[in-house]
Amino acid sequence: MKIACAGSVGRDHLMTFPGKFTDSLVAGSLDKVSLSFLVDGLDVRRGGTAANIAFGIGALGLNPYLIAAVGTDWADYDSWLTRHGVDTSHVKISKELLTASFMVTTDLELNQIASFFPGAMSEAREIELAPIVEKSGKFDLLIISPDDPDAMISHSQSAREMGIPFAADPSQQLARMDGEAIKSLIEGAEYLFLNEYELALTIQKTGWSDAEIFSKVKKRVITLGSQGSRIEEHGKESITVGTPKEIAKLDPTGVGDCYRAGFVSGLAWELNHERCAQIGSMLATFCIETKGTQEYRFTKSEFIERFTKAYGESAAAEVNEKIEPRLVG
Repeated sequence: MKIACAGSVGRDHLMTFPGKFTDSLVAGSLDKVSLSFLVDGLDVRRGGTAANIAFGIGALGLNPYLIAAVGTDWADYDSWLTRHGVDTSHVKISKELLTASFMVTTDLELNQIASFFPGAMSEAREIELAPIVEKSGKFDLLIISPDDPDAMISHSQSAREMGIPFAADPSQQLARMDGEAIKSLIEGAEYLFLNEYELALTIQKTGWSDAEIFSKVKKRVITLGSQGSRIEEHGKESITVGTPKEIAKLDPTGVGDCYRAGFVSGLAWELNHERCAQIGSMLATFCIETKGTQEYRFTKSEFIERFTKAYGESAAAEVNEKIEPRLVG
């Protein structure tokens, strides 16, 4: 299965606040908030939604394509992803701008306050899908993750025109996109990925009901945080999958991206949706136990052992036949 990941590539600036954000919020004064948080630590890591998803797919042993706009500081990141099985030959490198930057502070309850500077990502709207497909061949699935909004809409339109199944994953860009843009992105998607809040925001911005949104796509995957995820497909019963027990909760950044990477890897292995969601949840668990979105590591035996504890021997046996993790430093 030929998978392409379109979206952002960035540098994550991860900070930790040794308290709770809510302790600094004053009821009745939320219309005038001016706060500064003294943080304990700062880690600068590789990130970006498309890069995180592509890395996760590569870490599981597959070879995804990355479609993104990056900056003049791309060289070391390029080498990193290439070593982990990601095809970066279609990445657009800016001549002037730096790679996008994501700055996030996490409190003790894993609440987050984040900002994103697009940098070279603003040039993603210049990427045309047709020439890429002409060179690499038609994709079996195109994941359209948070990116320059114009690029996201352009990719979805091109995918529809070329008959390429696509997964719409608007995520963080829902806050910036208006209702018409969101409609243009998700209509006709093979898969729509949202969390519960993003679903509510999509309903609010598009004016579509929950049922109307579902009617515009073939399958819908709703992530439920620590409660797992729900997969909905027309004419079938919804599937709800829980999450494995984590060893520690170090950093929630990129957990959703890892879930998508695992889910799509399951699709590539031709497993059913329940297995896909289980693989996604297992990969997301490895991610939350690690500082940074691309720093987790596991052997095949480690993955299968924990997968077995979470989902049983029969489920693990199916995954064991497919998974061949890349153990690269």
